[in-house]
Amino acid sequence: MNKKLFLPIVFMLSVILLGACGNNASKHPSNAGPIASEPASAAAGSAASTEKVTYQSELGPVDVPANPRRIVALTNAPNVLSLGGTLVGVDEWTEKNPLFTGKLKGVEVVSDGNLEKIIELNPDLIIADASSKNIKKLEQIAPTVAYTWGKRDYLAQQIEIGKLLSKEQEAKAWVDDFSKRAKAIGEEIKKKIGENATVSVFETDSKNFYVFGNAWARGTELLYQAMGLNMPEKVKADALGPGYYTLSPEVLGDYAGDYIVLSKSAAGDNSFMQTKTWKNIPAVKNKHVIEIDTEASSYSDPTTLEHLLDIFKEGFLK
Repeated sequence: MNKKLFLPIVFMLSVILLGACGNNASKHPSNAGPIASEPASAAAGSAASTEKVTYQSELGPVDVPANPRRIVALTNAPNVLSLGGTLVGVDEWTEKNPLFTGKLKGVEVVSDGNLEKIIELNPDLIIADASSKNIKKLEQIAPTVAYTWGKRDYLAQQIEIGKLLSKEQEAKAWVDDFSKRAKAIGEEIKKKIGENATVSVFETDSKNFYVFGNAWARGTELLYQAMGLNMPEKVKADALGPGYYTLSPEVLGDYAGDYIVLSKSAAGDNSFMQTKTWKNIPAVKNKHVIEIDTEASSYSDPTTLEHLLDIFKEGFLK
């Protein structure tokens, strides 16, 4: 056998064997808890970038392509998409999100436990969750950058992805523009509903109810951080620290603000909306409920935030 071919084959086989013992669990950090200038996908024969830059990741410096062409994103895929990154592999949660369906044609669904499939995709960059047990194995396949969910706020994370993709200025420009627009809309909303009006964000998974703090997706970063709307004191006391708080249906009213943002799945059991407990909540009686799609609001990336900004602007101001 040609010696030049022999070593790569041995390497690939060793990674596959390691993968057989790997962790097959899939994690979706942006949906944790209770819970484009270029095409999104790259053709199998696309040439990888040869120029390298050193990216300072939280696990140490990593030499990555200056312009990656075949990205496997096991986390932060929506942030990559917003900057025109070329994905060849993506986590299952992003694939299921209706906001990204049209942008993922030809992109494979992968997990950090399916090393064989990742090898087949021939990535030149892998983005993973820092808690993955397979980081070392992923690093054998391609340059791997890991992020800890929640370590940075939602805007800083977008800028960080911009740095990774050599598009930091684009990321910063969006952050500056979005922050100004969201703040202005927030001021407009407060003028209409009152400076002291409160907003709660609820969600149900058919078994439990949850109320969210100010950094657990579902528009919470937008409502409380960017727009500056108020959180009820009881929500602040119980949900702000941990990120979310589990509720029984009987106490929903105790955590309801003057306005409610209801994260609701179309496929879920929403019969609670017909109960007296729900109907007797003042915000519900006053028709101060804004519904959002759970599957389309479980991230805090630019695409999701712009989508929710439009919903909240119309919902509060109509």
